[in-house]
Order: sequence, then structure tokens, then C-alpha cells
Amino acid sequence: MSKDHSDDRIVRRKLSDQVLERLQDLMARGELPPGAPMPSERDLMERFGVGRPAVREALQHLHTMGLITISHGERSRVNELSAGSVLSRVDDVARMLLSSEPSHLEHLKEARRMFECGMIRTAVPLATPADLDDLRQLVDRQRDAIGTADAFVSLDMDFHNRIAQITGNPILIATSQSMLRWLFQYHGVLLHWSGNEDVTIREHERLVALMQDRDADAAVEAMRAHLDRSEGLYTLPVQE
Repeated sequence: MSKDHSDDRIVRRKLSDQVLERLQDLMARGELPPGAPMPSERDLMERFGVGRPAVREALQHLHTMGLITISHGERSRVNELSAGSVLSRVDDVARMLLSSEPSHLEHLKEARRMFECGMIRTAVPLATPADLDDLRQLVDRQRDAIGTADAFVSLDMDFHNRIAQITGNPILIATSQSMLRWLFQYHGVLLHWSGNEDVTIREHERLVALMQDRDADAAVEAMRAHLDRSEGLYTLPVQE
């Protein structure tokens, strides 16, 4: 019986993929730092010994990845990367994922519950008086926004994102912003807040009070109850 040697075949890589890999290496080594102009297409062609199509395809791929900005009439520049900028690049894909299958929304709500409970446990011992004052002000502003759905929901996002900021962890901050953006922006929540605003305000006030008391365990349980209660506010948009 003959042995299958298909896995041993040598696959010729596209030139553009090799150019892309070289450029990413230059960025990682600091030869192309954030804000720096990219070399011209001609310089890259000469440096790597490839044609213009391979260079242009690699540059377009870098642009799509958010690593560079291509401006017509100007030199392309290397972008400053952050956790937020990286996660924001997947917003369109997240919208498609959540819309393609209703169960994905349930998975996102479960992930958010686990994430926010862990996040507030981290934030409790780190919260300063200024942090707590900011949270109280957000609660007050949210109370004033009752009856204006867009503003109320926006302030709800601000409240949870402010807790994330207390952790000082840029990955947690960016993840919090992305999760809330996906939940609020891509689903018909605005229609489901009416009558729940006062409950939300009281729950937010309790979270701030528990953070002030440095009671991490109670804050986690209060956050879990808050998210469990509000789960029904998030529903898939009605398909036309």
C-alpha cells in the first residue's frame, strides 16, 4: 500500500505574503515605529527584490489589519497600536457573528457575566475616592436621563466602562468597551429599558457602595445579580 506523502509537498508562498512578513518584522523590531512614514513602493521593491504588485498587496493587507494608514497623495504611516484599536477592528465581524446565530448572543451574555464579575473583584481594592466620585456622578447623570433611552443606555455603558478603567489594565478596558458596544449597538435593547431604569439606578448605587466598603465578594454577587436581572433587556433585532 503506497504511503501518502501529500503533507511533504513544498508549497510556494506568495511574494506578497513574504513582503508582509518582512514588514511586520521591521515594525516589531522598531525600524518602522508608530508614526513613521512607510518606505516608498519603489524603495520596498528594491529592498526585497519584488515587483510592485507584491508590494501593493502587502501594504493593502497591513492597512486592512490596521497596522498602517494609506492616504492618497501622502506617504503611508505606521499606526499606533492599542488594545482598543485592535479590538475595534473586529466590530464588523462581531456583528455578523451575533446576527448569524441567536445562540451567539447568549454566549456573549455569559462571557460578559464572567468578565464583569472578575473585573469588579479586581477593581474593588484599587478604587480611589476620585474613582468612586466619578461612578456616583455617572449614576446621578443616569438618573437625570430617565426617559431618554439613548442617553440612559450610553451612561449605563459609561458606568461599566468606568469600573474597567479602575483596574488600570488596558486589555480589560478595551474588552469591556467592545463587549458593551456589541451588546448595545447590535441588538434592540432600547425598546426594552422602559420601566427598568429605577431598578438599574438602585443596583448601580449598591455596586458603588460595596466598592467603597471594599467588600469584593459582595460586589461580585451584586454584579452577578445585576447582570442576571438585566439579561432579558438584550434581544436580537426583529428581522424584516
